[in-house]
Amino acid sequence: MALYNLTLPKMGESVSEATVTKWLKEPGDRISEDEAVVEVATDKVDSDVPSPVSGILKEKKISDGEIAQVGQIIAIIEIEGEETTVASTEVNEVEANMINPTPVKDEKIIAQEIQLPDLEIPGVDQLPASLAAHKEPIHNSIRFYSPLVRNIAQEEGLSQQELDSIPGTASDGRVTKQDVLNYLQKRKQTGQTSANPAPVSTPVQAAPAPGQSATKAIGVTAAGDEIIEMDRMRKLIADHMVKSVQTSPHVCSFVEADVTNMVNWRNKIKDSYKKREGENITFTPLFIEAISKALKDFPMVNVSIDGTNIIKRKNINIGMAAALPTGNLIVPVIKNADQLSLVGLSKSVNDLAVRSRANKLKPDDTQGGTFTFTNIGAFGNIMGTPIINQPQAAILAVGTITKKPAVIETEFGDMIGIRHIMYLSMSYDHRVIDGALGGTFLKRVADYLEQWDTNRVI
Repeated sequence: MALYNLTLPKMGESVSEATVTKWLKEPGDRISEDEAVVEVATDKVDSDVPSPVSGILKEKKISDGEIAQVGQIIAIIEIEGEETTVASTEVNEVEANMINPTPVKDEKIIAQEIQLPDLEIPGVDQLPASLAAHKEPIHNSIRFYSPLVRNIAQEEGLSQQELDSIPGTASDGRVTKQDVLNYLQKRKQTGQTSANPAPVSTPVQAAPAPGQSATKAIGVTAAGDEIIEMDRMRKLIADHMVKSVQTSPHVCSFVEADVTNMVNWRNKIKDSYKKREGENITFTPLFIEAISKALKDFPMVNVSIDGTNIIKRKNINIGMAAALPTGNLIVPVIKNADQLSLVGLSKSVNDLAVRSRANKLKPDDTQGGTFTFTNIGAFGNIMGTPIINQPQAAILAVGTITKKPAVIETEFGDMIGIRHIMYLSMSYDHRVIDGALGGTFLKRVADYLEQWDTNRVI
């Protein structure tokens, strides 16, 4: 029998490691080709790792709760063939999501460890070229850590000096989550404390550090109270929201839009569209199309901030906030939304929504967003003030569409009529988007919705 080395596949441009959350197969279990073997979690999304071969699981190399690097062997599968060890690329040379380990004839093989550079920095999607060219480990104020590493350091009370002292095992000396956990375990065993403990001079409670949650223990609960521990995704969401408020000075604008023409057009074509395409056309792709057009008109809204630099994004990638059955929130991204037709947008929206509810999103599905849209009207809300999805600079919310009496200007004078009215709200980063730009952009989105062509053919 031959042995096949199952490695952790590439899970996204900025994802270099994942935590094994649950093994779906145990040693001795038979595995079919493309059958899920293990569930893993990154700081972006949870996903399954399928087996590209059929066989029997012989050995698990990573235990539940442990962290694996991209390209690391996580399991050995026994397959039909001569007695040899087969690297993943020998079985399927076109497996695009696998890192190529070095094949050897001995049963014990040493996996070739290939690390992707971690380019995920709070507020920045990508390192500047000048920093990306560094070959030596970057220390102190210019040594970068992934958000996951920083979160652990803050939760465990590690000082910046202590964090900088941890040797990194990844490429360019980068510190991984496992490096931090190993350091914490060693410190616990030796009884060592933080290198720079904060002096306590007064009984006044210090303000939380940037990125650190300002929560404190309640201490006492009343009879009947239920304590529910946050799941992993809720912890990530909570941390992300706190960091966003601490990072960006939020300001919000509102406009009212008469979307009667858009509503009547959708009601007219929805049955024929479903018959032709086999799926519904919702209001969401109509909103996203209007947002994409407005972003092309006002490119300085499609930006991020890197220190004192403004990064104007070339691509228009619209994040679509989606509620999961668990009550958590996830934001899949429609890439290059401005280049898609309305049919293409509708299909992308439906596909991402279905896979979100089924927990089938891939890590790349939630990355690269430049602007976020959320439909709070789906819950009967008329308007809201959403929190910016970092490192973006703005997020737009639409409320419920309701029929209201409104003044209609005609060539014969003003009249009162029943119209479909909705509110649009947008929160934006006041460091880079002023009220004039934010308000004008939001009004432009409303204009595109109000001026909908009722004779449009798709």
